[in-house]
Amino acid sequence: MALTLIILIAIIFDVSEKMDDFLDKGAPLNAILFDYYLNFIPYFANLFSSLFVFISVIFFTSRMAAKSEFIAMFSSGISLPRLLYPYFIAATIITIFSFILGNYVIPDSNKRRIEFQTQYLKNKNAKYGGYNIHRQIYPGVYFYVESYNQSRDMGLRVSLEKFDGVKLQSKLNAEMMIWDSINQKWILQNYYIRNFYPDREELISGLRIDTAFRIKPSDFQSKTSVIEAMNKKELDELIDEQKLSGTSAVVTSEIEKHSRIAAPFSTFILTLIGLALSVRKIRGGLGINVGIGILLSFSYILFMRFATVFAINGTFNAMFSVWIPNILFALIAAGIYFTAPR
Repeated sequence: MALTLIILIAIIFDVSEKMDDFLDKGAPLNAILFDYYLNFIPYFANLFSSLFVFISVIFFTSRMAAKSEFIAMFSSGISLPRLLYPYFIAATIITIFSFILGNYVIPDSNKRRIEFQTQYLKNKNAKYGGYNIHRQIYPGVYFYVESYNQSRDMGLRVSLEKFDGVKLQSKLNAEMMIWDSINQKWILQNYYIRNFYPDREELISGLRIDTAFRIKPSDFQSKTSVIEAMNKKELDELIDEQKLSGTSAVVTSEIEKHSRIAAPFSTFILTLIGLALSVRKIRGGLGINVGIGILLSFSYILFMRFATVFAINGTFNAMFSVWIPNILFALIAAGIYFTAPR
């Protein structure tokens, strides 16, 4: 019920914000309903599922505490750890369900949602270029381009270096590279190649050479939104590729990977906090507990977003940064649990 209510509110705000884009781009109604909002709902619901489980636990437990149900349970010999069983069974089911959704089901729906956004909400002609781009395309093979123009699929001042350990074996330099979309190759212009041998050095030069190496025009595009449309296997492959190339974008991909594990697991932590907070019958009843729950929910969201900055800035690795909120709130949960009435 809590999820349904907040999703309806989110959809209303989203429609009011994007209505002009829908009308300007001529988006058909069936595409808006089935390609965008039908795929928007599971993404949004799974993103905040653990937090609404938290609010639901507080609501349900506070109602029982207000009716003195727990006093009767504790008087009959039921312990607080025993009381946790049904809560944690439900949390386990929700966690498994959320993990499967986040890693295997929602990425497919995100593909259709992102395709709709690209076609009707974003500038389809937007291109991403870059300057001073470095990549390791194979072990010991390093690529560099001084500037790249995505709208023309062209790069200026290119170099390709091959090392054997720390020893340079060959180096290719070219003034320009142009993508041949028909043959799926790069055309290098005004190039020269230097090969280094133990007893001599070889120099080869020319006006044009066709070559194929492990870089395509799509590799110069921003993949921030693309990773949302990748399942676990595809995301792991992307991370391995980014680590090999040495790009800083690997941090964003690792944050996405670990968030898909940390977010479902937070259901256990927030369930424990919700139960420990609400099991005590207090004056003010449901209202105070729900208020505390909402405050903790928003503080968790704020800290979760803030913690990823540590990974982006290189202060901590991505895994630790993503798990910082869970670690902190697990300590809070332990403190509240051990002070709860038994």
